[in-house]
Amino acid sequence: MPDLMLASAILQYIVSHQVQPGERLPTITELSDELGISVSKVREDLEIARSLGLVQIKPRTGTQVQKFEFSRAATLSVLYALGLNREYFHDFSQLRNHIEISFWHEAVEQLEDADITYLRHVVARANDKLNRTPIEVPFEEHRSLHLTFFKHLKNPFVQGLLEAYWEAYKAFGVALHAELAYHHEVWDYHSRMVECVARKDFEGGRQALLDHMALLRHGSETANPTNGKDSAPVYHFFE
Repeated sequence: MPDLMLASAILQYIVSHQVQPGERLPTITELSDELGISVSKVREDLEIARSLGLVQIKPRTGTQVQKFEFSRAATLSVLYALGLNREYFHDFSQLRNHIEISFWHEAVEQLEDADITYLRHVVARANDKLNRTPIEVPFEEHRSLHLTFFKHLKNPFVQGLLEAYWEAYKAFGVALHAELAYHHEVWDYHSRMVECVARKDFEGGRQALLDHMALLRHGSETANPTNGKDSAPVYHFFE
């Protein structure tokens, strides 16, 4: 393996020694001696690795290397960017849309019968929330449905970016009022996506996904509070 020359001495140690998930690192003092850096620098590098989800630090039990998951690093970076400028949300949303469209066929062709059953359950649960008085915006169902479509992909970077998107959506999505009819239309598209995949019409499901994304873009530009008898003013996160 080539020398990657990582900026973090701890990450460099993990890579060069091929420390596996679940294995423990030497003590801070031992790492300081072996790496030739101060104890304070070891602690600093360990904290960075911990924030990225690469190690778990427990008092009296030491530091354990964790399984690599890109979502932790991607989420941290995206939330930081959105804290600087909320407009980045729309840029990241556009990236997420392209990812879902590009990987749609590869992802949904791997779904199993149990996944379809679960997706139908998610759609039913979302519609139940929308039919309550007062209604409840089905954010968790929205997140779960989209992530389930892509759950079998063996690409940690795609998975990580999609998971980071929903963390960004929850924290920085543009909260606007929307008509109740709009929410029902969104979930009609979701239902179409699920049923197309269930009957192996993968391209039909992709088209429903495209239509759904177009609706979200349109809704984020035009939605306004309304007091009509067929609508209810609720907050919704667009994109």
